[in-house]
Amino acid sequence: MLRGLYTAYTGMLNEQYRMDIMSNNLANADTTGFKKEGSTSQAYDEVMAVKIKDLSENPNVPKRLGNMSLGVKIGETFTDFSQGSLRITENPYDLALGGNGFFNIEFTNKSGETSTKYTRDGGFTLTKEGWLVTKDGDYVLGEAGRIQLNTTAASTVIDRAGNIYQDGNLAASLKITEFEDTNYLTHYGETMWDAKEGAVSHDAEDANIYQGYLEMSNANVVKEMVNMITISRQYEANQKMITTFDDTLAQSMELIKL
Repeated sequence: MLRGLYTAYTGMLNEQYRMDIMSNNLANADTTGFKKEGSTSQAYDEVMAVKIKDLSENPNVPKRLGNMSLGVKIGETFTDFSQGSLRITENPYDLALGGNGFFNIEFTNKSGETSTKYTRDGGFTLTKEGWLVTKDGDYVLGEAGRIQLNTTAASTVIDRAGNIYQDGNLAASLKITEFEDTNYLTHYGETMWDAKEGAVSHDAEDANIYQGYLEMSNANVVKEMVNMITISRQYEANQKMITTFDDTLAQSMELIKL
């Protein structure tokens, strides 16, 4: 009976964790470049159950009752990097990525330290000095480093390969990076990723850049709501199990007192 309490308890913890993930996906359903997350569940390793004081089968070995599981736990959390839908903006510095790959961003933290982050959020803008930056002011990187453009150019055209032309002349080329295994990427904020040690990257081969578009979140509101309802019901089922076990234990204690 106590094992049943523990099993229900681990089930509640598991569903609570899944609910947190679904809630974050739903909250970012309108976030540009956001990639939804998911999780897997797995049972604890089975253990051999024995009846400690029952030596009826063997005088030296307690009677075996079989294998039992001690509940469920979170297996792993993963990111779904599938393509999000594209929304037209007609802003020449809004860029959407089609296919695999990430924009390279020179990120500066509060301590003034810089590092390269990766994002699918192509909502960029130009500073007064002509630097191409993110909404937070971090520099967008090209093949030659930071990208500085002419703010007075009559036209700015960015082709599918990421080459930036101003008034017909090549001004810069965007650096688009692809990773052989995205499991080596870790979230940094909502739309940026860090590359962990061991990550293997190269220039994206099949990425296409669409000027005047933004890639939206790949989280589907309806699906996330359905998942949240399912998780909520499973959480309630585990909660009822704990209540039932608790009532049964209380009745058992009353009988013992008699």
